[in-house]
Amino acid sequence: MKEILAILFGSWLITAGWLASPQRSPESGIPALQDPAENVVFRWGFGALAGKDRNFVSISRDTILASGDELKMAVELRKNCYVYVIHLSPGGEVTLLFPESFGEFTGDYEVRKNYYIPKGRGWFELDKSTGPETFYLLASAERLLDLETLVGNYMSAKPEEKSDLAKNVVSGIRDVKRKFRTFTTLAERPVTIGGNIRGTDEVSKRPDVATIMTEVSANNFYAKTFTIDHK
Repeated sequence: MKEILAILFGSWLITAGWLASPQRSPESGIPALQDPAENVVFRWGFGALAGKDRNFVSISRDTILASGDELKMAVELRKNCYVYVIHLSPGGEVTLLFPESFGEFTGDYEVRKNYYIPKGRGWFELDKSTGPETFYLLASAERLLDLETLVGNYMSAKPEEKSDLAKNVVSGIRDVKRKFRTFTTLAERPVTIGGNIRGTDEVSKRPDVATIMTEVSANNFYAKTFTIDHK
């Protein structure tokens, strides 16, 4: 009887140990975990049609544009991560540009698909309200739920409450940056697209902002702020 119990106990230890061990890649024999050094990877394009000649320019840093100039952005995920684009107007209004709603993160949100901001062939046009136009681009390996709550509070608030809540959103963005300040961007490099076929939308005769994309690789978090001096 003692020998049978000893055998059963030994078998249980082996089974328990197997279940507790991490899953391993059949090819390498090492734990099948995503490398955190490159778990935020996406492509980003930001362009403008500027001036009387409607020159197509890539926006990669702070710049000057005028009322009537047009803007468009594009995002393409290369790994599963969460990308946010938030706009702060000269008047202090906050707009969630991407995703259009946070529910999209559990719906139409796929790797290797171009998402245009705004959707379709439309472009944003700078109106007569001049001043700084600030665009916050954030990307994270995990959803930024605290920031989502702040944005949601702003979007659902009464008009008289929005001013203070907009300030909370901006503070929330700063808090997120501070929280992840130890993480680094690994690379930002232009994306090469062969040929000129994809360069212009033949229906609207406007350039495809996807042709000026930059691929970003980061460790857990990435943030960049674009400020347009709207004249």
